Amino acid sequence: MKTAVVLLPGLNRDRDMIAALRTISGQEPVTVWQTDTAVPDVDLIVVPGGFSYGDYLRCGAIAARSPVMRAVAEQAARGVSVLGVCNGFQILCEAGLLPGALMMNTSLRFVCREVKLEVVNASTRFTSAYAQGQVIRCPVAHHEGNYFAEDATIERLHGENRVVFRYAEGTNPNGAVRDIAGIINENGNVLGMMPHPENLIEPEHGGTDGRGIFESALGMVKGLAA
Repeated sequence: MKTAVVLLPGLNRDRDMIAALRTISGQEPVTVWQTDTAVPDVDLIVVPGGFSYGDYLRCGAIAARSPVMRAVAEQAARGVSVLGVCNGFQILCEAGLLPGALMMNTSLRFVCREVKLEVVNASTRFTSAYAQGQVIRCPVAHHEGNYFAEDATIERLHGENRVVFRYAEGTNPNGAVRDIAGIINENGNVLGMMPHPENLIEPEHGGTDGRGIFESALGMVKGLAA
């Protein structure tokens, strides 16, 4: 399974993501730059975390308008799997690939710690490695991870089973509405999440709870969702 990682000025989790994909897939990911107008033929595109363009205007707002994100949107429309983590989630929302927005944490402080995530929907192409309702560990590191959307959008996300991850056991680090930590698009091929699964994929990290997201997305799990 081939993968690609989007590189944008200010991102600082690209090396972590590349290492995770290399470790799990056994292949070196392709890297694409902000000025690229096309993305190679791959099975999974990842937009990693960091502070693209210094988080000026709004987090992800400038990055969402870069040539490469138009190319990512085209691939997403074709059904290619796209994963956005932390700033990547913010960028996907700003690009219109996912609904809602990420606002400043209610604490008004940068948060860097481990949280617990409930797998709300285990039947997606990103979560087939997990059991429905399973609680996993995952680190977070963000200042604007407070997910918000209008009431009608929130109801639709829940009604269509598009909330994929929820902060569990009182570990919501940012005040996100209904503890939402990750959502998926209508077609089920674009996932955005604030926590960093790439930083918990091997024993040296202190656990492997995040590994299942990548194994699922790369088709390494039996019974993978279409």
